[in-house]
Amino acid sequence: MKSIVIIPSRYSSTRLPGKPLIFINGKSIIQHTIEKVMLSRDIDSIAVVTDDHRIYKAVKKLNIDVFMSPKTCKNGTDRIAFAALEFLKDYDIFINVQCDEPLIDYKLIDELLFLLKNNKNIEYATAICKIINEKDLYNKNVVKVVINKKKYAMYFSRSAIPYGKNFSNFIFYKHIGVYAYKREFLINFSKMGTSYLEKIEDLEQLRALENCKKIKTIIFDHDFISVDTIDDVLEVKKYL
Repeated sequence: MKSIVIIPSRYSSTRLPGKPLIFINGKSIIQHTIEKVMLSRDIDSIAVVTDDHRIYKAVKKLNIDVFMSPKTCKNGTDRIAFAALEFLKDYDIFINVQCDEPLIDYKLIDELLFLLKNNKNIEYATAICKIINEKDLYNKNVVKVVINKKKYAMYFSRSAIPYGKNFSNFIFYKHIGVYAYKREFLINFSKMGTSYLEKIEDLEQLRALENCKKIKTIIFDHDFISVDTIDDVLEVKKYL
């Protein structure tokens, strides 16, 4: 099964416009993300898909495959589905790494790839980790997830879920914005159209749950700093 990591990237982020091209320690955020992905030992290829010529030109300079998608693509998954149909017809597994993950661990990518390659009944998977800091539970930029006993997702939300009076007595999970799809699922998912809960929460993975599809999760052993705000940029800079 041939695999590829696709990094969907747009310039007009609501919270932090131009985010992929913000420089941290001499490199753009998208370059940091690409370099982390390149450490994967098992992935066959890497590409970026964008709707912005500024990002296209910046990625071209890094000698990475980059494709233009229409402005009409609603989210990263729709952009990846477009690239799969137009340019990447020979690939079976697509891993979606957000462009705002400059500290992503390549081992997570390899784990998701192994999961899909070795389980014929799993067509959509993502990663989660335990929430260590209580303030993250109430941060709308941190997506929370509830899972069942077989580690399939039950719901995702920007709100604190499940409700608990005492943070220290329970385990809460954060969603890590990395997805893995098998080809047929990816194409069909894009054709479903935006769902009701997806619109409310602004979380594309809810489209799958509303359409009775399963999302397998893997629990990763540590978290990463995603870049959503200028404060996150400063945190990543400090970390590096």
